[in-house]
Amino acid sequence: MIKELILLCLIWGFNFVVMKVANDFFSPELFVTYRFVYGAIVLLAVAFFVKLPKPPRKYWSWIILTGALQIAFCSVAMQICFEYMSAGEVAMLNYTMPIWVTILAKFFLNEPLTAKKILGVTLSIAGIFILMNDDLSGNLFAILLALTAAMGWAVSNILMKIKFVGFNLISLTTWQMVAGAIILSVYCACFVDTTAIWTPLSIACIAYNGILASALAFFLWMYILSRTQASKASVSILGVPVVGVISGVIFLQEPLTVLMSVGIIMILSGIVLVQRS
Repeated sequence: MIKELILLCLIWGFNFVVMKVANDFFSPELFVTYRFVYGAIVLLAVAFFVKLPKPPRKYWSWIILTGALQIAFCSVAMQICFEYMSAGEVAMLNYTMPIWVTILAKFFLNEPLTAKKILGVTLSIAGIFILMNDDLSGNLFAILLALTAAMGWAVSNILMKIKFVGFNLISLTTWQMVAGAIILSVYCACFVDTTAIWTPLSIACIAYNGILASALAFFLWMYILSRTQASKASVSILGVPVVGVISGVIFLQEPLTVLMSVGIIMILSGIVLVQRS
């Protein structure tokens, strides 16, 4: 599972740069819609190729709910935040998700909240806030939106652990993305300016998000989530904002200070503590 975790962190971490760049060509809602329509098409092709049956009727309400929450709402909220903050800042705020998962998992999944796990989560979250420093002042709307998206993602993860035990991962990922893509498409058709700037770079942004950051990465996340405690899985991908910060520095010339470096070390240390618990 370590290889899958590293691959997921690299894909989602670098994607914060890609999503930041995409806002130069698309409105946030339109880009997220293109992203998941493309991702859904890729996953539907895979499901057809391996001849996966459709999910039983009893699962559809939960598939639609988690698709609306995790695929549609959380992704659009995060994409909007790029209009107000840097790629690294959005990555850091979005990945406060583990603290909400760890708390919810204690009450709804009966996962033990050990001292080592609490220390690891606290250390990682403290590292995130050190990374944030004071660069987010004046962006209260974006901060609250990013935190709301993190909470929504946490709730969706808990629901998936409860409602989809033993469910085929390709099938779950596919139909969640289909549900989210349909919701986003209807919303964009009714309320969003669909003007876009088409260039090789904008097409590459959609391709990266559709194939890697959506179809492949969401399948990897389902795989990881199904094979470990929700709290451990969520803390383990705190490597994503670290990759996001470093990618922002390299590709977008965003600043990297000594204090930010300390925060990155704290996040990685927290991940190790939670995994060893």
